[in-house]
Amino acid sequence: MLRVWSEAEIVLSIARVPEQDAHVRIHRPVSLNYLPANTGTGIVRLSGLEGLTRSLLVGTVPLVALDRLGSKAAVSQAFTAGAVITLLVTLNLGKLEAFMARRFVMTFGIVSLFGAAILFTIDTVAAFVFAVGLRSIASSTFSVLVTLYVMDYIGKSELTRIESSRMVHNGVGWLIGPSLGLWLVNTVDTAAPFLLSAALSVGLLSYYWWLRLGNSEVITEAKSAVESPLANIPRFFKQRYMRIAYAIAFVRSTFWVSLFIFGPIYVVEAGFADWVAGAFLSGVAALLLAAPIVRRIADRLGTRMVITRGFAMVAGSLIVLALLGDPTPIGIVFWATAAVGASTIDVIGNIPFMRMVKPRERVAMATVFSTWREMSALLSPLLAAVVLGLGLPFSVFFAALAALCVFAVTVGLRLPKRL
Repeated sequence: MLRVWSEAEIVLSIARVPEQDAHVRIHRPVSLNYLPANTGTGIVRLSGLEGLTRSLLVGTVPLVALDRLGSKAAVSQAFTAGAVITLLVTLNLGKLEAFMARRFVMTFGIVSLFGAAILFTIDTVAAFVFAVGLRSIASSTFSVLVTLYVMDYIGKSELTRIESSRMVHNGVGWLIGPSLGLWLVNTVDTAAPFLLSAALSVGLLSYYWWLRLGNSEVITEAKSAVESPLANIPRFFKQRYMRIAYAIAFVRSTFWVSLFIFGPIYVVEAGFADWVAGAFLSGVAALLLAAPIVRRIADRLGTRMVITRGFAMVAGSLIVLALLGDPTPIGIVFWATAAVGASTIDVIGNIPFMRMVKPRERVAMATVFSTWREMSALLSPLLAAVVLGLGLPFSVFFAALAALCVFAVTVGLRLPKRL
């Protein structure tokens, strides 16, 4: 049972912490006040559990889709339809924040993850499309609200450290999830990873409610100014650094969506067994465990340099994949080198937004910013569907992704040198 503090005890507890910690503690919910100052431990662990719950299906879903739908073109179309559903919901998260307590919005997102896992067990195209949409809605909702919690409870000087810690916890989840999911498919039952993901989503929701994360004063004040999504979009893109932050997140996510949809298919088409696809995805996810190293490099060289060099590495690897043409074992190596570049951006990719957004606009701008996830989830399969629909070789898709990464390099160079 949580202890109820008197007002005097709260004031005294704030007085006992250093001045730089007081602002953080006064805005924390009661349960986070039991944690060490400025650690954000509850948020970090929550992110790790969400990563495990979602990653169980990341290798399974594309291969199940290929088996049910029969071709990469059909898979691309199904993921495109799911992304459209997600985008419509995400653009209205600001309105949900205005009319509903944040804990219920987060609950909606986690319940969507549970619903997606159940729908994936139903062998129909419609169920698959809605499952893809619900899974993306869950991911987007969680991303938006955790971003707000981090900005709200964590000081700017601590953002990089907390984000790198979140990446490590996510990396552990994603290291286990893909391989475990495909192992369950091959040794237990096709429905096993989906049912386990559903069970973990119940645990995720329980842990979230145990933390009792709530709205802080900053976020509460911002809710009164929430406008329609269509009004927020032009206000967001009128701000130069918001445009840059969005481009970085969008292009980075477009690569990851492409890898998690077409990477497992590429591995299987290159002549390997399903379990190798899961091992490949788990190995890629293990790169997130290097987040503390990336953080230290970013602290020393600057966020801008890490971001631009990461995109350059992704672009070079994708160009090689385009030149290789048809799936081949050596191509998997270049998928991996591209993932190395993208994982370095993952650690600090949201920092430009978090540090440059105006506090009074956090909810409105975070709602628009978070659409990088849905837009990338829409663009990647849509681009693949267009390429395949025109009868072009799939290598053209890799070339297009490489061009996007080159664009991201040029945009990233416009960030302040010492962000």
